[in-house]
Amino acid sequence: MLAAQERVRVGVIGAGGRGRFMTGEFKEIGAQMDAVCDVYEPNLKAGLAAANTGARAYTDYRRLLEDKEIDAVLVATPDHWHAQMVIDAVEAGKDVYVEKPMCHTIEEGFRMVEAVRRTKRIVTVGTQRRSSPLFQEAAKFVTPERLGDIRLVTSWWLNHQASLSARKIEGKLDWKQWLGPAPARPVEDLVFFNWYYFWDYSGGLLVGQAAHMFDVIQWFMRADAPVAVTCAGGQVNLEGAQVPDTATATLEYANNFILTFTLGYKAMRYHFHSDQLAQYHGSKARFDVGREHYELYEQNPKEMELKPSVAVNQPGSFGPATRDHIRNFLECVRTRRDPTAPVEEGLKTAIALAMTMESIRKGRRIRWNAAARRMEG
Repeated sequence: MLAAQERVRVGVIGAGGRGRFMTGEFKEIGAQMDAVCDVYEPNLKAGLAAANTGARAYTDYRRLLEDKEIDAVLVATPDHWHAQMVIDAVEAGKDVYVEKPMCHTIEEGFRMVEAVRRTKRIVTVGTQRRSSPLFQEAAKFVTPERLGDIRLVTSWWLNHQASLSARKIEGKLDWKQWLGPAPARPVEDLVFFNWYYFWDYSGGLLVGQAAHMFDVIQWFMRADAPVAVTCAGGQVNLEGAQVPDTATATLEYANNFILTFTLGYKAMRYHFHSDQLAQYHGSKARFDVGREHYELYEQNPKEMELKPSVAVNQPGSFGPATRDHIRNFLECVRTRRDPTAPVEEGLKTAIALAMTMESIRKGRRIRWNAAARRMEG
């Protein structure tokens, strides 16, 4: 166990935009960023520039995991690599902060949970709302005493994306290693710089944004993975992408509520503060939760325009939530306690996301067979 005053020595696997941003956040909290790994030379160079002076460079993450000086790793690669890298990291004795979603398939998720618990490593999923004071306060409102029975939770995330990136590969790239467990295909600039929008590597903004919304709603509602999911998507309006930018998912839960989530990324542009909302429709009150605010509307059918009885608005609070999440992770590395976003919670969300992707691709309702650990339908 590390002493309280010791700096945690972290290696970064995946030094793209998110990896470099998180490198800065880890440094801000006090971590020592001592190693950087990336299969694309320009990312590796940029990642080294963002890390601490003297950070070691790697092009194969397995060599980084052999580095005895590293205590923990940050995994910020495309989604399809998350599971194997986390499993290999914990087997190598490293703790892990893995960006959301925790994994790309359900089978991977169960393997991750088994490996993490068997090796007794600390692994947190990058769903930073779980460490946000605002969301932790908001969770206390979602009770039968405050809201009554909740049978419906509606949510949405609206904004605008004009097009995919037209960047070109400029530098050495280990394409075979980048593909990893995904099917073989020729190297392609569009795929490399826009992997988010291709089914083999992720599930687009639908998965990226739903990961946050599903995780918080399941947390607030004390729910396990959904028992069924139906997702309908519109046309793909981002030229070259595979995943629709406009879709609605309906998730059914065993504790008698339905969650709806609508993604609309061909809507108008919204301010960061106001582009998402979840509404908990209780029999006594409605509770609205945004990125940086929440409001409680108590039942009063005589009033045409309801006013909130509780309103908390904290512009600028979302950025610090990431640092709070990293701080929680580093503290757990020292204390060996479970983090606020443990792998079991990440698995619940991963199941919901995988079912959403399966439903939209097959065009039908998908059921979850928990006993057999498989999707059906």
